[in-house]
Amino acid sequence: MIDSTYKHSELTEAIIGVFYEVYNELGFGFLESVYRKSLQLALEQRGFKVQSEAPISVFFRGQNVGDFKADLIVNDLILLELKTCVCVIERNRMNCVSVRGKARVLAVP
Repeated sequence: MIDSTYKHSELTEAIIGVFYEVYNELGFGFLESVYRKSLQLALEQRGFKVQSEAPISVFFRGQNVGDFKADLIVNDLILLELKTCVCVIERNRMNCVSVRGKARVLAVP
């Protein structure tokens, strides 16, 4: 069910659907890199533009203060940060919240 109150909700729902296809096909227990490559392949097979380990620069007051690599960026709109674990711990959840909250200050070179 698409919730149109969120930005890019249709694209997000499609990505989640592809994620479940990958997970259902591969199952549990692989490294993050295996899921990242598989998800990238599945998304590209569906016609999405996907960048893997895309370098992201973080700017603060006009200065580059750091860089990190986004696991996947889909259609230049959605940043996916993948985690593999037995259960989601608070640190993982807060990392995702942090990336989401800071997205407005990120710039893809």
